[in-house]
Parts: sequence; structure tokens; C-alpha cells
Amino acid sequence: MKSNKGLFIGLFILLAGIFVFFGLRGESAGKPVQESSVKQAGTPQQMTTQQMTTQQAGEQNEAIVRLSHPAKPASEAVSKSPIFESAALENLRTQGDLNWVFGGKSQRGWRLYTPLVSRVLDVEGDARTADFASAVSRWQKEKGLNPHGVLDNTTWFRMISDWQSDRIKDRTYPTEDQLVIIPVSECYDPSRAAELRKVERETYLAYKRMIQAAAADPSLGLAVMADGELASGEKYLKIISAFRSREYQSHLRKQSPNSGRAGLAVNSPHFTGRALDIYVGGEPVSTKDDNRAIQTETRVYHWLVKNAARFGFRPYFYEPWHWEYVGQK
Repeated sequence: MKSNKGLFIGLFILLAGIFVFFGLRGESAGKPVQESSVKQAGTPQQMTTQQMTTQQAGEQNEAIVRLSHPAKPASEAVSKSPIFESAALENLRTQGDLNWVFGGKSQRGWRLYTPLVSRVLDVEGDARTADFASAVSRWQKEKGLNPHGVLDNTTWFRMISDWQSDRIKDRTYPTEDQLVIIPVSECYDPSRAAELRKVERETYLAYKRMIQAAAADPSLGLAVMADGELASGEKYLKIISAFRSREYQSHLRKQSPNSGRAGLAVNSPHFTGRALDIYVGGEPVSTKDDNRAIQTETRVYHWLVKNAARFGFRPYFYEPWHWEYVGQK
């Protein structure tokens, strides 16, 4: 009896153990999957292979999204800032209304000089944009000015000062052997007297190189002969005036008493033979605003603004037709 009783007790304990084991498994299976996955997401070592694959795929998708939507360049973000948007509106105003004085004459706005300004700032496009204002700001910073992006009087006069400083400094009067008489075919006025067709020798050679480059540029549409020279009937880029004696300059000033220092200087760079008046359109040498507006819109003027420095020529900003040879820098 005792052995049977022991057998029953052993079977009871075994059945109880089996019941408890399967009961615990059922309780574990009944728990939410989300809770289980959260607990297992702690470290890579605790992740299952399937979870790691899912996370890697998510990271790859995130990287693809970042590549397909690259961050905007810092310069673009700056140029679109409210500060430069506001400066652009002010530049629109100063372009037409800025009041300043040059050569004893009152001036208004800087619109006529937009090609030169754009060249200085190394920027293309509308001067009324935030990008233009951003370029103004960079230039102001380089010059130690307040970089607010507005082309105001202070900025404008600094630009004028820089342009003027690039002009001829050595006003030495040339000797006769330093001058050459150019052919009438290279003059705007083919009837110009030989005495008025003199050019300093190095200046003339540089001018010839520049004209050859312009003649080879099809975008200008110049009439060119087979040898690459400008055709006799072509007026653009022909020389209007070069060397002038002091006596001749005085004569011109008497003929145009209202020209002022800006139009006909007392100590003219033409005395050196290294200043050339070149035809760029409109009335050849009229300083009236409407005439200069025509000149600064021509293709040849824009070409000179972009290319003349390569051949040693610098502009006189006030006169679109006036270029001075200072050599390579």
C-alpha cells in the first residue's frame, strides 16, 4: 500500500509541474508584441536579426531622403535673408535717386554705371535682387565698410574712388618718338587730321590686341575684314580721340565752356597719349544722361567692361567711351 501511495504522490507532483509549465508559456504569449519589442530594442547586442535588418533599412531610406533634398548652400540662405531682401528694395531706390556730385555737376542715381558696378561685385543679374545686395555686402566687408548690403553714398563714393585710383597716374608728356600716327581706317572720323591721330606706341599695340579679340567674338556682330581688322564701314570700337596737346585741350574747353572738369579736364590724361576715346554707340562723346544710357547698354560697352582690363585698359567711369592704358597689373 505504501508503494502505491508513493506512486500516486509522484504522479500528482509530475502533473502539477506540467500544468504550471504550460500555464506560464501561455501567459507570456498573451503579452502585447509592442512591449516585447521595446524591451529588446535597447542595444544592438539585444536585437534579433530581423529587427537589425529593419533598422538598417530605415537608416538607408533616411539617407536617401537626405541626399535627394540637399541642404541649401550657406550663400543662398544668406542672400534670401530678410536683411538682404530689405536692402534690395533700398538699392532699387538708390539706383535711380541717389544724390551725389561729381566734377561740379549734380548727379542722380547710379543706374548708368550698373555694368561697372556688377563687374566690381562679380555678380550677374538684376541689381534689385537680394543676391545683388548680398554681393554689395561682401564688397563692403572687404573694404572695411558697414556690410548692410545697400549701395548708399558711402559705398558709392568708395567705388568711384577705386575706379579713379586705377586710372593713369603718370601724366608725363610724351616725346614725339613715343607717339605713332594711326591710319584713318582706325578712326571714327576718317577725315581726322594726322596731328590728331597720334597714340602712344605701347597703348596702340595694346589697343590692336584688344580690337583683334573683339573682332573675333561673334556675339558682337562686328563687320570684320578677312585679315581680322575692323571693316572701314564699322564704327564701333574705332578711335575717336587719343593724344591731345595742352593747346588743343584748351581750345576744346573754350568751345564747350559748360563741359566742366568731368567732361574736359584741365590736366587731361589725353596729354599722355595713353587715353583713348573709343566709339561705343550713341553720340560719340556726349555726357548727357540719355546718351550715356544708350552707350552703357550696347554690346561693345559691356564687352569692354568685362575684357578691357585683360589688355591693360581701365575705364573712366563717368565717360563710357573713355579708356586709359595703364598696363597689366
